[in-house]
Amino acid sequence: MKKQAKYIFVTGGVSSSLGKGIISSSLAKLLQARGFSVTIQKLDPYINVDPGTLNPYEHGECYVTDDGAETDLDLGHYERFSNVPTSQANNVTTGRIYQNVISKERKGEYLGTTVQVIPHITDEIKRLIKLLGETGAYDFVITEIGGTVGDIESFPFIETVRQMKWEMNENCAVIHLTLVPYLKSAGELKTKPTQHSVKTLLEQGVQPDIIVCRTEHHLNEGIRKKIAQFCNVKPSSVVESIDAETIYEVPLLMKEERLDIEVLKKTDTPIPETMDLNNWNNFVNNLKNPKEEVTIALVGKYIELKDAYKSINEAFIHGGAKNQVSVNIKRVNSEVIESKNVGKLLGDVDGVLVAPGFGGRGIDGKIEAIRYARENNIPFLGICLGMQCAAIEFARNVLQLKGAHSTEMDSDTPYPVIDLMENQKKISGLGGTMRLGAYDCKLNKASISYQEYGREAIKERHRHRYEFNNQYREEFIGNGMRVAGVNPDEDLVEIIELTNHPWFVGVQFHPEYKSTVANPHPLFVGFVKASLKHKHNKL
Repeated sequence: MKKQAKYIFVTGGVSSSLGKGIISSSLAKLLQARGFSVTIQKLDPYINVDPGTLNPYEHGECYVTDDGAETDLDLGHYERFSNVPTSQANNVTTGRIYQNVISKERKGEYLGTTVQVIPHITDEIKRLIKLLGETGAYDFVITEIGGTVGDIESFPFIETVRQMKWEMNENCAVIHLTLVPYLKSAGELKTKPTQHSVKTLLEQGVQPDIIVCRTEHHLNEGIRKKIAQFCNVKPSSVVESIDAETIYEVPLLMKEERLDIEVLKKTDTPIPETMDLNNWNNFVNNLKNPKEEVTIALVGKYIELKDAYKSINEAFIHGGAKNQVSVNIKRVNSEVIESKNVGKLLGDVDGVLVAPGFGGRGIDGKIEAIRYARENNIPFLGICLGMQCAAIEFARNVLQLKGAHSTEMDSDTPYPVIDLMENQKKISGLGGTMRLGAYDCKLNKASISYQEYGREAIKERHRHRYEFNNQYREEFIGNGMRVAGVNPDEDLVEIIELTNHPWFVGVQFHPEYKSTVANPHPLFVGFVKASLKHKHNKL
């Protein structure tokens, strides 16, 4: 018998960036700890079909799921907290909704009726929201609605929430996240922005069931009662979300605030007596009480953007906590790295990670950073383009193939050690040649990677177009480069390592996408451990 899923909507008011994704993820964690099965989805109001073509300056990191969907970075938080893989169904944009509706209209599925926002757009939103719930796999589907209440783009989503609340009664609840600012000059917390935000939501026909208040100072009982009175909720439904030292503390803070209990009450769900957060508590304890620290250089061209390498930053937190080590990330702009300053920029680090990306900007600096790590036996991890740069650096400086490059950056290179496969060259359009989603990889049992994973068969997520050119494979192997992982279906090189280096690994895939609190990625765990060992050897 299929489970009857209940739907929780998380909306935001007053300001963006209040942390709807973290609240959604924290609630999911608490419900899981009580034995419920939970998934989370994100509804994004922008017109893009997906974030795949968005510049990181616009939208931060593009997160890739197992099924190859290019999605919002919040899905990374969902997976890191819940340890449940997401898919295309977990991220829906306005662009995709309108694309679907227009496609149906062109096929005549609406039988010639006038296509309108209500009911056609809202029905499509409803259909996509319910896809996950109708699988029968989940007790709760948590749906985060992007943007801020009152945004023109969000109107159809909020109307859909109104309809679902009306249709589903106690099987549907709404959490509204707002800001309660502190005015330093007055020495007071102010509830008026929250009142106005809820009023805006009410004007669109939605009464929130729970109000989560983001704040820098604790809410006293008077503030809670005031918000409750003016926003038509019980005082117990006013939940404080105070600024935390780390996002991973938020589930524990929400447990203290009884957010999960309030949700279970609102949805008429029996409250289990037991709750298991032992592993999460241990993780947070290790994170907040490290025994040692290491400094690792993150070399990339978007280093000034907080969210451009979000999953890498979080994977370092997971890998660090596993080793009881604090990882200090030194962000180094690859555009400024040259042979004359690389020692100054990287001489004080314990490890070097060269980040993924597209295009040629900053490529020479990445190659120079890799040369420095290789020659000085500094632990190195190259991801996607970082792996390709490691192949280029090795070709140029070890194999002495002058001018070796990727045909992505230099179509006339005499030594295309990174190139499109022949079957890709026939496909037009950027998307058509992209390898997206999870692919199999078979590990070399003599490799560092095999030691870290502890198994021969792995599956990792990809987001790239160009591949290691197998024409150069034997020459690389003959000069000290180990092919540590290969895609068994198409014989594509997935992992390269140096045989005469303590820890030098380049991977064509994105290991950071699969790192979670429950399962820190083995390569990040191993990389942090190798960096700590390198630090000790320097002392």
